[in-house]
Amino acid sequence: MTYNIHAGHGDLARTAEAIRALSPDMVALQEVDVHWSERSGFADQVAALASALGMEARFAPIYSLPNRDNSAVPREFGVALLSRHHIVAWRNDTLTRLSTQDSNATPARAPGLLEAVVDLHGTRVRVFNTHLDYRADPSVRRRQAGEMAAAIRGLHEPLIVLGDLNAPPDAPGIATLFERLRDAWPSDSGPGYTYPADTPVKRIDYVLISHDFRVIGARVPSSDASDHRPVVVDLVLNRD
Repeated sequence: MTYNIHAGHGDLARTAEAIRALSPDMVALQEVDVHWSERSGFADQVAALASALGMEARFAPIYSLPNRDNSAVPREFGVALLSRHHIVAWRNDTLTRLSTQDSNATPARAPGLLEAVVDLHGTRVRVFNTHLDYRADPSVRRRQAGEMAAAIRGLHEPLIVLGDLNAPPDAPGIATLFERLRDAWPSDSGPGYTYPADTPVKRIDYVLISHDFRVIGARVPSSDASDHRPVVVDLVLNRD
């Protein structure tokens, strides 16, 4: 499952319930707050969701800023992975980003590409979670996709890449990702629109997979717990 939760959309309990109702084995979350701001009550949303759902969790901040009260706890915003399977290893890698926290920002490498190794019944699966640039100008997004493609090119484990790519499937800016991966959304499952949640007209949230997986189902459940709808894909790992 991949889900841009929009920092809980004002009610993190509804986010947890939306995820619980779908009972996913793994969830890639984008736009997650950890002690970030008033909009989320300065809560640790990763810890809260992991506790509510009984899942392992890892958090990869995109931004980590000093707290206004000068406490040792930073204000953080980024992406997270929840899993019912054991997360063997993980890291917070970098992509080129144009910071939203600096009015004079220029594109530069910054964290927020979560890479994890998950033990799936004895097979190690490499999972990535990302949130690509949202701007109409695709230049930064194109660089990000190219960097991700380079990062996965030499990997040999089964791969799953999830996230909010902020681009339609035919956008040239994300084309390099399809050199190694395929879109898990079946063409006979409808348009797969996820945004905006009330009347979605864009497909910008994805599950991308290596040839090691077979898709047996996919859906975009109706939910207004965020400004995006989640994408859920049922996968079978080929073991031959």
